[in-house]
Amino acid sequence: MSLFSKPKYSTVVVKKKDIPKGLWTKCPISGEIVFNKELEANQMVVPRSGYHFSIGARARLAAMLDADSFEEHDVGVRAGDPLGFVDTKSYPDRIKLSEEGSGLNEAVVSGMGKIHNIPVSLAVMDFRFLAGSLGSATGEKIARAAERALAHKCPLIIVSASGGARMQEGIFSLMQMAKISAVLGRLHEAKLPYISILTHPTTGGVTASYATLGDINLAEPGAMICFAGARVIKETTKQTLPPGFQTAEFLIKKGLIDQIVPRLEMRDRLRDLLSALFVKTIAPKSAGSDE
Repeated sequence: MSLFSKPKYSTVVVKKKDIPKGLWTKCPISGEIVFNKELEANQMVVPRSGYHFSIGARARLAAMLDADSFEEHDVGVRAGDPLGFVDTKSYPDRIKLSEEGSGLNEAVVSGMGKIHNIPVSLAVMDFRFLAGSLGSATGEKIARAAERALAHKCPLIIVSASGGARMQEGIFSLMQMAKISAVLGRLHEAKLPYISILTHPTTGGVTASYATLGDINLAEPGAMICFAGARVIKETTKQTLPPGFQTAEFLIKKGLIDQIVPRLEMRDRLRDLLSALFVKTIAPKSAGSDE
């Protein structure tokens, strides 16, 4: 009878291994899945679609500058709490969270470096620190970067990525726009070039001041550049807004920016612009020249 009895089979449940997190990133434009190491090696630009993900200040400096040429300044300049501001968290607590999340102590990294052996003063903003907001310490570091350009008689480059003025500092934040713009005026009088690079996103008081005051204003592809959000503008003007009106591609047609430069081409483009704007101005006088 055992020959005709129903055999007993044991059921083996094979669990599907979870795909490790943090190894792949999906392109929001094409849907392409990109290996993270490949994306990082390509400066966070998706190879096929060209979509630009955000990048940290230090990674950007490493990509833009000659190797080992960066000398950081003003590391000790940090935000205070002039208003004792508290919302759902205290302002110092928010700063601490941003420091832990970004590895920075302010929304900008500044210093001196070289691009194809051309000396430059730089201030590079990082959106990870309190949305790249412009606080008093941020403004002080950017203003000092401009003053270093004056002292060293070299070009200034500011890379913006910001949500605008830092509300936790109120009027102290708004004053930074005027302070930085005033130093940029002195730089212009000294005939030293200032190149502004607008990345995603550049908004609010940063857009309304130093980010659009460059002798040349560059932008990365697809960057959101605006003063106020689309909803606020539409409610205020009571008009239907054109599609993509806050993108670099729209604004270049209106003359707000001069060139859209992919991140992978930025270093060489800066070399070309600086060679035209700066190197010629410091070329030695020819023998017998009266000029």
